[in-house]
Amino acid sequence: MELGIVGRISKGSKMDQIYLPKNRLGEGLSAGSYVFIKPLVSAESDKLKRESSEKPILYGLPMISNIKLYFCKEIFKTIEKYFDSMDNIILVGSFLNDGFNFKDIDLLIINEKEKKNEKLKTILEERFGVIFHIIQLTKSELMKGLASDPLYENMLSKCIAKKRIVFNIKRVIDPELLDFHLLKSKTLIYNFDMLNGKDKYYMTKNMIAILLFIEGKKISNQSISKAIKEIFNIEQSCIEENLIEKKEFLLIYKKTYKKVFNLIMDILKKRKGNGSE
Repeated sequence: MELGIVGRISKGSKMDQIYLPKNRLGEGLSAGSYVFIKPLVSAESDKLKRESSEKPILYGLPMISNIKLYFCKEIFKTIEKYFDSMDNIILVGSFLNDGFNFKDIDLLIINEKEKKNEKLKTILEERFGVIFHIIQLTKSELMKGLASDPLYENMLSKCIAKKRIVFNIKRVIDPELLDFHLLKSKTLIYNFDMLNGKDKYYMTKNMIAILLFIEGKKISNQSISKAIKEIFNIEQSCIEENLIEKKEFLLIYKKTYKKVFNLIMDILKKRKGNGSE
């Protein structure tokens, strides 16, 4: 066991100094020997200092309010206590929008070990007083989703992560998967009058995200909003607030849906023509 002596730095006229008692314990502390001096910090205070310096990593967010940043840190700390090991925790969704008016929090928990999250969901909701939506994935599932699913890319275009995320992933066009996702947007064509503004925007956003994905363009809320304005000649907010003219909107929507569907079918035909499934 290594022995040492606790001393206090005294202020001198020319040089600060540390006084050591003549009756010293241990070997190697004789007069004239060299010693290493470092601050005496307790393990607990050192841990607190380390935790306070660890900041969540922001993606697609130039800044976030201090109260939300604190809220985010506390969520991460609560989740880390629940798992033995953790690859990453990613916070997405409406919580990241401006202001503090949100009803729920969306979380991705990246962890190799399978574990049901119902207990964690209860713990988080009781502590923070809001509804939590939790998706648990392995690292490989997250990477696969980012490579082949436009919804993943859009979701993670704006997020807060515990650790850094690797985004330099080559896209993989899976026509069957894209066709499955596109079906969600077909509902708008036949149920326009029954849907509210948020539902109409979600289905429009889903369709445009798939289009951008096939065209090899960046997918984010900003790029989707820009594409909606270019295609429909209206702002995103008009759809969300249900302030769209039905006949004109549906005419463009059906045309765009057909275009995206045909692009998917062309990819599928080429794959089958090449003998690849």
